[in-house]
Amino acid sequence: MKKTLMTASAAALLLATASAFAADLPSRKDEPVYVPPPVLTWTGFYVGLNAGGVFGGNNDTSIGTAAGAINTGVLSVTGVNHALDYAVASNAYLPGNNFGGFIGGGQVGYNYQWGNFVIGLETDIQGVAGTSTTTTANGLASIAGESPVAAGMQASRSLDYLGTVRGRIGYLVTPTLLIYGTGGFAYGGATSYAGIIAAETVPTGLLPTGAAGSFSDILTGWTAGGGLEWMFMPNWSAKLEYLYYDLGNATYALSPMVGSLAAPPAIAFAHASAVSARYNGNIVRAGVSYHFNWGAPAPVLAKY
Repeated sequence: MKKTLMTASAAALLLATASAFAADLPSRKDEPVYVPPPVLTWTGFYVGLNAGGVFGGNNDTSIGTAAGAINTGVLSVTGVNHALDYAVASNAYLPGNNFGGFIGGGQVGYNYQWGNFVIGLETDIQGVAGTSTTTTANGLASIAGESPVAAGMQASRSLDYLGTVRGRIGYLVTPTLLIYGTGGFAYGGATSYAGIIAAETVPTGLLPTGAAGSFSDILTGWTAGGGLEWMFMPNWSAKLEYLYYDLGNATYALSPMVGSLAAPPAIAFAHASAVSARYNGNIVRAGVSYHFNWGAPAPVLAKY
C-alpha cells in the first residue's frame, strides 16, 4: 500500500513539474515575427529642392531698323539721303556678354524601377537671380557723303524664372547610384528692353530722334541634359545635374522712329525698328529629394 501511494505521489509530482515547465515554453500563438527593413527601391513619388548656377549661351540681341515712310514732298534728294542714314545707322548686333546668375527652386517627380533601369517624369521651377545684363552699340551712316548720322543703341535683358517638364531614363550602376539622361519642355519668364537715340548735325542745329520698346512674357522651348543621383538613405537621395535650355527668341517692335522738320513744320520720315533677343544657356545644380516609395513592394513577414 505504501509502495503504491509513493508511486502515485511521484507521478503527481512529475506531472506538476512538467506542467510548470511547459507553461514557461513560448506558445505558438506568441511566436516572434521578424519584420525585415524596407526594400530599397526607386519606384514612387518624390519631392525636393535644388540650387545652382545658370550661365553661358548666346544670349545676343539684334536691333534692326528699316526705312519707312519718307516725305519726299518736303525733302530734297540730299534730305532723303539723310532720312535713309537714320535707318542705316540704327542697326546693331549686341552680344550677351557674361550672362549668368544663381538659380534655386524645387522639383516633383515619379520614378519606376524595372530591374537596373529607372524611368520617370520630373517637373521643376526655379527663381533666377543676377541675370540682368545691359549692352550698348554705336552706328554711323552717310550713304552719299553727306554729314553722317550717329546712333547709340542699348539693350537690357533678364531671365526671371525657369521651369521644365522632363522625362528621365537611367541605369543603376549600383542599387543606390543612378546615372541618367533627361530632356523635354522648358519655359521661362523673360524681360527685355531696347532703345535707340539717333541724331545728325545740320546747319540749323541738331536733329535728334529715337525709338524704344520692351518685352515681358513667358518663352517656351526645350531642355536636355543628365546627371547622377545617389540614394544615401532608403527615402533620401542627392543629385548633381547639368541641363542645357533653349527658349528661343523674344521678338518685339519699338516705337516708330520719327524725324520732324522745324520749317516748314512737317514729318520728314518714320522708320520701323524691331528687336530679337535670344534666351539660352546652361544650368549646373545640386538637389536633394525625399522619396515616398508609394507603389514599392511590401516587406515579407518571416516567422520562426
